[in-house]
Amino acid sequence: MKSYSGFTLMFRSLLLVVFIFILPVGCALTSHFTNSERSNDWRTARQDSSGIAPNPSEVNEAVIQVYAARAFRWRGAFGVHTWIAAKPQGADYYTRFEVIGFSVARGGQAIRIAQGTPDGYWYGSYPTLLRDLRGGDEIDALIARLHEASSQYPYNDEYRIWPGPNSNTYIAYLAREVPELRLVLPPTAIGKDYLPEGGVFAKAPSGTGFQVSLAGLLGGLMAVEEGLEVNFLGLNAGIDFWPLAVNLPGLGRLGMPVDTSLSNP
Repeated sequence: MKSYSGFTLMFRSLLLVVFIFILPVGCALTSHFTNSERSNDWRTARQDSSGIAPNPSEVNEAVIQVYAARAFRWRGAFGVHTWIAAKPQGADYYTRFEVIGFSVARGGQAIRIAQGTPDGYWYGSYPTLLRDLRGGDEIDALIARLHEASSQYPYNDEYRIWPGPNSNTYIAYLAREVPELRLVLPPTAIGKDYLPEGGVFAKAPSGTGFQVSLAGLLGGLMAVEEGLEVNFLGLNAGIDFWPLAVNLPGLGRLGMPVDTSLSNP
């Protein structure tokens, strides 16, 4: 009887893993590779503005925006690339904060902080706006803190697609260092749970809760902004209670839309 009960528990656990983690990823793979609009050549893939960000020549106020877009080629079936675009008061251009993997492969640094298109397509993938902060001196102060936090990022000479450190590890790190952003990264931001320097416990990226993570491969998160999340081999699933949504690996957030400008500092 005990043996039968143990087998039943194992079988049900396996079914749970299949339905929560494997099936959504399978659906995401099917959707990704049947999308005929995606380019297979990085040299011709779209990288122009998507028209989301305000024109810096027309907006004097300071702006911080956070974006996510599906990664290039097969990686996009599983995850996204994230970055931060910032413009101080009176500036006529945006600065992008991001980590670029191929820079490390060529012997360079992972972090790239440079003038650029804030809302550009990421090699053909349309970006999603995750956070939008605008204002005066208080936003300028947050931008200065982003620069300071970036200088302390411990993986500027290291990059791994899975489980990290990668571009999402970097943005999650900045979010924890500047919790006023109240940034909620999508479940498809693989690498966001890779904690610096072997850490196991940390604040959630939004700064409104806590998480536990074992090398970005196993863990859990509970926070006001993110809700509840479970990390299994770098794939995240969970539920956001407000606005109500289900988070699934590969598919992302399914539910009510998020107000990207909510709770500005």
